[in-house]
Amino acid sequence: MNSTVVVSGLTVRHRRRTALDSVDLDFGPGVHGLLGPNGAGKTSLIRVLATAAAPDVGRVELLGAEVGAASDHRARAGVRRRLGYLPQEFGHYAGFTVREFVGYVAWLKEMDGAGTAAAVERAVARVGLADRIDSRMRTLSGGMVRRVGIAQAIVNDPELLLLDEPTAGLDPEQRVEFRTLMRDLGEHATVILSTHLVEDVATACEGVTLIEAGRVAYRGTTRELAALGSDGDPYEYGGSPIERGYTLALRSHRAATAGVR
Repeated sequence: MNSTVVVSGLTVRHRRRTALDSVDLDFGPGVHGLLGPNGAGKTSLIRVLATAAAPDVGRVELLGAEVGAASDHRARAGVRRRLGYLPQEFGHYAGFTVREFVGYVAWLKEMDGAGTAAAVERAVARVGLADRIDSRMRTLSGGMVRRVGIAQAIVNDPELLLLDEPTAGLDPEQRVEFRTLMRDLGEHATVILSTHLVEDVATACEGVTLIEAGRVAYRGTTRELAALGSDGDPYEYGGSPIERGYTLALRSHRAATAGVR
């Protein structure tokens, strides 16, 4: 597998708290789920991979370029043009139309001006908002705003797509459409989907990484995680096999690391 993302010894601290503790990971093309409890370190990892934050310690290579704390700013700028990023909470201009906002992000990514208009329309259509492309952002529902966030992340056809809780605010039908879109994008790009919704990972992702207290607790395929929970008690560990596998993997990791810290 050709790795799009390689991190080694990655440590991120927030004042006295260690958000990521010597993490080693790599990701290649396809759709990868990043699961874990709230506060596990998922957002910290996504922010580093998006070059929105620098690690305190460790090596980070994205799309063949070193983008750690000591890297050249031109390397980080070059990577940013080739990736898409949806943060857990993204800012937008309420007075912009959907077209203007997604176009503004395309401009920030230094996309070719000749093809930008078509790229904007294509991205907005892919998230099901073609009929609202000239609506002001302030008039959109929370779920629609989230879909605009996905559109701005994919407008440049990124080679690396990083999404932090992308289905927050989406209704069940929209979540199904989102998962289909992710699978389509994963055929030509590396997609990393950070979420606490096991169902999204089960239906959209091929691989899954479980983060617990800043460390990697489990890595495997979604099928392997579901198999892990195939015999678990649904009342104790969760309703679906993959939910049971998630709970069992977490508990196993906690037991293995108890007293280590």
